[in-house]
Order: sequence, then structure tokens, then C-alpha cells
Amino acid sequence: MTKLGILSDTHGLLRPEVLHLLSSVNLIIHAGDIGSDEVLRKLKEIAPVTAVKGNVDTGRWASNLPEYAGVQINGLRALVTHKVTEVDQYARSYPADVVIFGHSHRPLLTTSAGQIRINPGSAGRKRFSLPVSLVLVDLSSGSFSPTFVDLETGQLLVPHREDRGASSIMTR
Repeated sequence: MTKLGILSDTHGLLRPEVLHLLSSVNLIIHAGDIGSDEVLRKLKEIAPVTAVKGNVDTGRWASNLPEYAGVQINGLRALVTHKVTEVDQYARSYPADVVIFGHSHRPLLTTSAGQIRINPGSAGRKRFSLPVSLVLVDLSSGSFSPTFVDLETGQLLVPHREDRGASSIMTR
């Protein structure tokens, strides 16, 4: 796998910009608040999808979505959940190098003790003054270095950072 797309909080809206940016990825991770089965179906037409249930994901279509998921990405263990407050609970079952979550709609990159924590922000409707965004990761260089993209402008986005270490880790 060489390219990864990470998004969250689509709330039933799959923007054309999302489809375009994800068209070349090998794996899509959706960190919850998907909003509809149609969003998942369209994403699965692009690449395999790992998705978790968010607080708005109700109804029969969402009944099989897990609360959290573990996925291997080029030798790295990634833990995916919707709310950052759930990370510690699930990390006991699935220790991870990378943690991916959503819910706040606020793009965030945190590094601590060799672990990267990513909130890609919301790829759905604009909320407050927060950007509409997703994350792309090109793994061909052998490192996991996320690139945040503002979906409204197409420009790179500098996420809120809470650094406590390196901003990328090497894949195995």
C-alpha cells in the first residue's frame, strides 16, 4: 500500500472534492459520523474502507459498524475510533502507533512518545469557522507523514498541533 486517505464527519455529504482527492488511494479510513450507507458505498467504489461508528450513525445500515477498528498500515498499527475520549479504553485492546479519531471537526495532529494522533477534521458540511478537510498519507517514502488538505480551497492545511515528539514515524 502506498497511499492512504483519512476522513471523518461526513454526516451524509460526500463532496466531489473528497472523491477526487481519494481517487488514487489504496485504503480509506473513515473515523465515524458517516451519516449514510450511500457514503460508504461510494467510498468502497474507490478503495477498501475501514470505518467506525460515530454518534450520528444510527439505523440498520450502521448496525454492523464497530465502535473501534484496528488496521495494519505498512507494518504500523492504527487504532480508529470516533471520539478521542474513547482512545484509552480501546488502546488497551489494540495498542497502536497511529490513532485516528474524529468528532470535534477540528483538524489536529498530536505526537507523543512515538505515537501519532490524527483528527482529519470534518469532510462534510462546514461547521462554525472550522475548515472542511481530510488527510492524505503517501507511504512510499517509508514514513507516515500526514498531509492535511482544505477541501474548500484545495490548499494544504496546517492542523492544530500538540507536539510532544517527532511529527512522523517510520513505517516498518
